[in-house]
Amino acid sequence: MNQTEPKPDTDSAENAETETPSAEQSRYEALYDRFTERARELFDAGQEKSKEAMEKAMESAREQLAAAEEFSAEQGEAFKKFMRRDLDQTAEEMRILGQEAKDRLNPSRLGAGALSSMAKLLEVTGTALQNLSRKAEDALHFNTGEITAAGTLTCTKCGQKVQLKHSAHIPPCPSCHGTQFRKGY
Repeated sequence: MNQTEPKPDTDSAENAETETPSAEQSRYEALYDRFTERARELFDAGQEKSKEAMEKAMESAREQLAAAEEFSAEQGEAFKKFMRRDLDQTAEEMRILGQEAKDRLNPSRLGAGALSSMAKLLEVTGTALQNLSRKAEDALHFNTGEITAAGTLTCTKCGQKVQLKHSAHIPPCPSCHGTQFRKGY
């Protein structure tokens, strides 16, 4: 008696990769959005506006939402990691924008006093952002399975761009199935 195992339906397997996120993934993404919103509210309510103040706001948000049993302590720690990474990415983008603004300011168009004030402001801002960007560079890399906010992910293996319109789990690259990305907005 020959028994063969049924072959998997390849159409179903292919469709599973492209289907919308599961209910659990959607719930996790909504919790991440809730966490980031609460952290922002706490940060905005405080008087201090520094990286340390943002860390405190994220920790308070994690504690409050974990105490309310909206998510586990482990999930809260993951959310803090993801938010820290997203904030570092934003700092990198701001550093680049600051450099572009500095490059585009034409000294012949501005008065000497205004140019001097602007140069000092850009220098101070640029230095602060460069310090943040150095720390953020490692956090710009994203992996399949992690959760992140909306943006464009570029596969580091083949260059394929994946557009996320809302917070979501990072899928494998649709082109080469790579699992590492660099994020842009």
